[in-house]
Amino acid sequence: MQFSLVSGEAAPVSGELLVIPLFEGELGDSAPAPLAAADSALEGKLRAAATQEGFKGKADQSFLLHTLGKLGSDRVLLLGLGNRARFQPEVLRLAAGRAAKTAQRLKATAIGFRVPATDDAVAAVRAVVEGLELGVYRFDKYKSAAREDKGSPKLTRATLSLPEGTEKSRALDDALTLGLKLAEAVNWARDLVNEPPNVVTPTKLAQAAQQAAKEGGLTAEIGGRKEIERLNMGMFLGVTAGSVQEPRLIHLIYTPKNAKDAKRAPLALVGKAITFDSGGLSLKPTEGMVEMKTDMAGSAAVLAAMKVIGSVVKPPFPVHAFIGACENMPSGTAYKPGDILTARNGKTVEITNTDAEGRLVLGDMITWAGEHEPSAIIDLATLTGACMVALGNYIVGAFGDDDDTVNSVLTAARAAGEEMWRLPVSDLQKDALRSEVADMKNSGERWGGAINAALFLKEFVGDTPWVHLDIAGPSNSPKERGYLNKGGTGVGARTLVELVRQQAARIATQPEPTKAEAPAKAPKAARPPKAAKGKPARA
Repeated sequence: MQFSLVSGEAAPVSGELLVIPLFEGELGDSAPAPLAAADSALEGKLRAAATQEGFKGKADQSFLLHTLGKLGSDRVLLLGLGNRARFQPEVLRLAAGRAAKTAQRLKATAIGFRVPATDDAVAAVRAVVEGLELGVYRFDKYKSAAREDKGSPKLTRATLSLPEGTEKSRALDDALTLGLKLAEAVNWARDLVNEPPNVVTPTKLAQAAQQAAKEGGLTAEIGGRKEIERLNMGMFLGVTAGSVQEPRLIHLIYTPKNAKDAKRAPLALVGKAITFDSGGLSLKPTEGMVEMKTDMAGSAAVLAAMKVIGSVVKPPFPVHAFIGACENMPSGTAYKPGDILTARNGKTVEITNTDAEGRLVLGDMITWAGEHEPSAIIDLATLTGACMVALGNYIVGAFGDDDDTVNSVLTAARAAGEEMWRLPVSDLQKDALRSEVADMKNSGERWGGAINAALFLKEFVGDTPWVHLDIAGPSNSPKERGYLNKGGTGVGARTLVELVRQQAARIATQPEPTKAEAPAKAPKAARPPKAAKGKPARA
């Protein structure tokens, strides 16, 4: 979509649909100027009709009225934002998503959106842009009806009118740009998640990573089975053994242009990328397998975030993404319950359930990421159904024992509008992974399943601050809600971008060290250890 900002209540807002968000109580005598102006043009019919229909401005409420030619727009849409005292930008983001969906149903090509007055105009503009762009998303490329409807009008333009007293500024323009680029990247991630598994194979995902690198100004290193073998990733090799699809080792690198910044410790992002998970020889039931094309949602979010980090955010420190892409399939060559696999860090793992495969690939990826001496490791994975049992379809489970790093991620998630809840990584559960014949098992008892998976990953982290995000529920929406459609959501990408933005802002406010305070030796640039021969080819 194309977005533009206008300031002043008298500024014209063009479009077939005029959108006016309202808080509870604003339909009465204290109506904000945009509502009062529209109601006056409609001879008092707008507020009267909305009141008769029970619209009160509550969250998720909406009211649509035809203007009969009395306004510059064909229709006016009122959106409820709920209680002003409890307002968060995510409420506005969801409301904007509903507006986009309404505009599409009406076949409107342009809308005018009155941005409500809030404490933070920059956050409000970004929320509206993201909500509208995310709300117009559709994945219907395989539907004949959609192909036949290709020439019908589409929502392509939005004019955002700023609240009274708010003038256009560089900060607002930057918020618009960031919101648009981030929403476009999230929609790109949704496409990857929604595509069928015969399309998004490990090879296709690697090609998508190369596309992300090109658009984000990143370096891409892509490897195959030989590189994985040379890196001694025995768990990764075990998981991919049953599939005819070749695995792919993906490493994306953002490097700041400033040589001093390039020497800072990088942030490491790790994404789970099982492009289809049958469960292996521990075969899933049919109903549990249908959605397993989405088992690479963590990697899609990481790739989307890297596009924006490299092209828009450009932080003063390196950011690396590590992804091991493969399928988990049953065959005569598949790994088996009872097998013992040797991880890259030398630990041995007894396989008790081949359907607990994601943690195996992630373990090798996390080890590899740690060898680059990062400031922190953040992994995203559709890891456990147990986390969905605990937190449902819309809340991400966050694990980690470094409080500062966990709190930084939770703060970023809150600002990005992605809800997360911290769960424990308790050694009280460690016995569940104890093996009689190896260093540990890959799957323990049913109880505490999400914690058990996090504890398994922790064995490969070392001393690096680390956060594990279990996105099994929120990665795939079961229904339409706000800017969400049924299907892939791209969850996690917005949080990662916000985390990098906030870290960059903190560095920008830190005073330059004096010569006496400066470290005697700058940290080495991150590189794999010498033993890790067979570095993936640079693309």
